[in-house]
Amino acid sequence: MLHEEVVGRIRTILLDGEITPGARIPERDLCERLQISRTPLREALKVLAAEGLVQLLPHRGSRAAKLTDKDVRDLFEVCQGLEALAGELACERITDSEIEQIAATHAAMVQHFREGDLIQYYRGNRAIHEAIVTGARNPTLAGLYASVTARIRRARYVTPMTPQRWALAVQEHEAILNALQRRDGVGLSHILRTHLRHKREEVLQAGFAETEASELTLRIA
Repeated sequence: MLHEEVVGRIRTILLDGEITPGARIPERDLCERLQISRTPLREALKVLAAEGLVQLLPHRGSRAAKLTDKDVRDLFEVCQGLEALAGELACERITDSEIEQIAATHAAMVQHFREGDLIQYYRGNRAIHEAIVTGARNPTLAGLYASVTARIRRARYVTPMTPQRWALAVQEHEAILNALQRRDGVGLSHILRTHLRHKREEVLQAGFAETEASELTLRIA
C-alpha cells in the first residue's frame, strides 16, 4: 500500500469517528486491518499529527486529537478567510455549468431541510462549500482549505441545530447561491464570512467547547 493511501485510509478512520477523540490509536489493530507493518503506520501518523488530527505521545504511542474552544475559534477564523477568498475567486472563474450543479445540490439540500434529514442536509451543505472552493481554481487555496476543514469537520457537520438556526442557515445558503449566480464576489465573500461566524458560535454555544481547557469530542460526520 502506498504511503499516500495509508495516510488517506487512517485519515478517513479518524474523520469517521471510528477512533474517539482522545482515545489511543490502536496501532496493532490498524496494522492488521490495513495489512501494513508498524513503520509505514507510524510514518502516516506523523503526517496526520502535522495536520492536527493525531497527537504523538513520546514513547507512549499516539492519540486521536481533541480540540479546545480556542482551537475552534482559531480554525474557524482561518476557514472564514479561506472561504471568503474562494468566493471572490469563484465568481471570476467558476463555469456556468458548475453553478448549475451547485444550484441543483442546493435544491436537494433544501428538500432535506424540509424533511428534517440533518445528516443528508449537512452532506449537501459540505458539497456546496467544497464546490465553491473548487471553482476558485486555486490548488494552494484548496489544499489549505482541506487541511483546516479536516480538523473542524466534526464540529461543522454534526452540531445539533435549533429549528430557528437551521432555517437561518438555509436562508444564508439561498443568499450564497444568489450571489454566486450574479457573480458578486464581494457580496459572496461577506455572506460566507457571516455564515461561518454563525456556525462557529453555534458550535461553541452547543457546549462542546466551553472553555480553553475543554475538549471538543463530537463524532465527525
